[in-house]
Amino acid sequence: MPNLLLELRSEEIPARMQRKAAGDLKKLVTDALVEAGLSYEGAREYWTPRRLTLDIHGLTARSADVREERKGPRTDAPEKAIEGFLRGAGLSSVSEAQVVSDPKKGDFYVAVISKPGRSAEEIVAEVMPGIIRDFPWPKPMRWGKASAKPGSLTWVRPLQSIVCTFGTEHEETAVIPFEIDGITASNITYGHRFHAPGAITVKRFDDYAASLEKAKVMLDAERRKDIILHDARDIAFANGLELVEDEGLLEEVSGLVEWPQVLMGSFEEDYLSIPSEIIRLTIKTNQKCFVTRPQGGEGLSNKFILVANIEAKDGGKEIVHGNGKVVRARLSDALHFWKRDQGNLPDLETLVASAEKFGLDLAKPLDQRMAKLDALNVTFHAKLGTQGERVQRIRAMAAKIAFPLGADYKLVDRAVVLAKADLRTEAVGEFPELQGVMGRKYAALQGEDAAVSTAIEDHYKPQGPSDQLPGEKIAITVALADKLDTLIGFWAVDEKPTGSKDPFALRRAALGVIRIILERGVRLTLLPRIASHMGRIDADISEKANGRKAEQGGDYLTSQGAVDDGQSRQLDLLSFFHDRLKVYLRDQGARYDLIDAVLTPEADDLLLVARRVEALTAFITSEDGKNLLAGTKRATQILAAEEKKGTVIADGVSENLFRLDAERELFAAITKASAEASAAIANEDFRSAMQALSALRAPVDRFFEEVLVNDEDTAIRANRLALLRLIRDATGTVADFSKIAG
Repeated sequence: MPNLLLELRSEEIPARMQRKAAGDLKKLVTDALVEAGLSYEGAREYWTPRRLTLDIHGLTARSADVREERKGPRTDAPEKAIEGFLRGAGLSSVSEAQVVSDPKKGDFYVAVISKPGRSAEEIVAEVMPGIIRDFPWPKPMRWGKASAKPGSLTWVRPLQSIVCTFGTEHEETAVIPFEIDGITASNITYGHRFHAPGAITVKRFDDYAASLEKAKVMLDAERRKDIILHDARDIAFANGLELVEDEGLLEEVSGLVEWPQVLMGSFEEDYLSIPSEIIRLTIKTNQKCFVTRPQGGEGLSNKFILVANIEAKDGGKEIVHGNGKVVRARLSDALHFWKRDQGNLPDLETLVASAEKFGLDLAKPLDQRMAKLDALNVTFHAKLGTQGERVQRIRAMAAKIAFPLGADYKLVDRAVVLAKADLRTEAVGEFPELQGVMGRKYAALQGEDAAVSTAIEDHYKPQGPSDQLPGEKIAITVALADKLDTLIGFWAVDEKPTGSKDPFALRRAALGVIRIILERGVRLTLLPRIASHMGRIDADISEKANGRKAEQGGDYLTSQGAVDDGQSRQLDLLSFFHDRLKVYLRDQGARYDLIDAVLTPEADDLLLVARRVEALTAFITSEDGKNLLAGTKRATQILAAEEKKGTVIADGVSENLFRLDAERELFAAITKASAEASAAIANEDFRSAMQALSALRAPVDRFFEEVLVNDEDTAIRANRLALLRLIRDATGTVADFSKIAG
């Protein structure tokens, strides 16, 4: 079967876009071909800094003929209906339609639509211009004279050539010569822009890849990554060092070169006095180079590894020299930042009020930076005020959760006060990725308690689903306070996520809270804290609004009138936590129906919810659990049906109305199981609670075998329905069994 080779060659594509763009090209092309009636055996995408390539093999040479019968209206239908049917079927008159008789429905029109198959070449030539023109680049550009014309081609960088060949492995291939904005597809590509810039004629993928390899273009990005990684490891090892590996940087660097050449440079050892995080980020961010460390040692070495795109005649000496000059200049700046951040600010007299507000010591550099952050009124969010106000709110939240977590409040408060101070340091100003990291280092330098220093860095954690969690109680408290303040604040001002948009990373913050609570075993009721914190934010907003009104001579606003109903927003935020919790537990293997059976709208102790789900999962998969579930669901379904009909149900169960031993046995079993389950739940022993309920299995089964619930005697029927309600109430203490599938 024929194969299709497609290459779109342009000027350099940004490395961060290449992998996704190649995947987009594969999906767009294969989807379009399949939609047009073609099929294929396999497809693989490739990318380099200057080209996107697609190899589709086993593509059918022609789409199949299509015959479709489209049923229309009755022959005596209104004229407008018949005209609409003809237009939809592509017929010019009713004479082109067939008339079919139905004994029951009468005569009606049927259009027989035949579409002959088309060649793959025709289909490719038809779909490709649209795919290229509408390609989903994040930031496309126009270029050249054509850019002045409306509707001219846009691409991430100027598109230079297109290769499109089609044919079998053993026969001559043909070019599919579609054209877009003056660029016509051909069988000509070009090699490495410096080593082999001449034209290369290609036929199919195998000789295309081989020809590019000869022309110093390594097409496979994964192979480029592998070569860079292993060569970097080898050159480091040969120098008595080991590579500090960085998957993100490796991905980026492999997208910057078509013919990777790994080299080693160096800088003066004096710069190693700078924290290793700064050195690594400086060299990575500015020069896209890897750092190294002594084999089996700590810290960094003064050697770095760079990846060039050419085989230099001098072995790379000039390339290494040039990169070294830039690295040294950047490290010189970094050393300057590092030293400046440890010195005094020049305007300490202006920071006294802020220092008093937060209990800061202006003899300490990091305290000065926090005072400066507050004094400058740096905005956190237009509706939520300044960073200083935010820190005060986090202090209030931390005070509410320090005690239940068993954390030292004084250390918690000190960590909160200094947690955002490094935002005013020059190191973080240059490298925002280091916020928290630099705060910890500066805190340690000025003699803060180790738990405080650790909390300053760890309160940002976790940053993602697989990121590390804070480990110490102080850090856990500050991390929870920070994330809860963020979530409650944005809910208070109605800036919650919508659809796929989440500009303030609130989903990540909620998942962080959930992971800390569940994985660190934190018992914390959320609703009281959400309510009090949201009330504080509402009051602050109203106070500011009243202040502005007073300045303008207007009427005052009350906090009641300034905000929407608080309780609905509080429950909405709790529901947001529930949604994230469901996803988290589902990823851990829990069933959705079991989560729903345990989760009530007011459930705000998330650790307790998770433990209930765990216990219910173990119980419901046991034989007793399965049988009790069946009996309980039968009881709740009968009860729900009678409640819906308005059938009288007794307020309580009367033993005097029992007529059968099965009723008496079930009542006794429910009374005993309920007491044992309640005691177990009070001790939060959910497995024991469910084990106690499992004793209901046999009496419930016997009850339904021997007892007719809907007895003719209304009093007996009402009493038996009340007995069913006892079953629902007893099992409902651990879960809503009606929501469990099966």
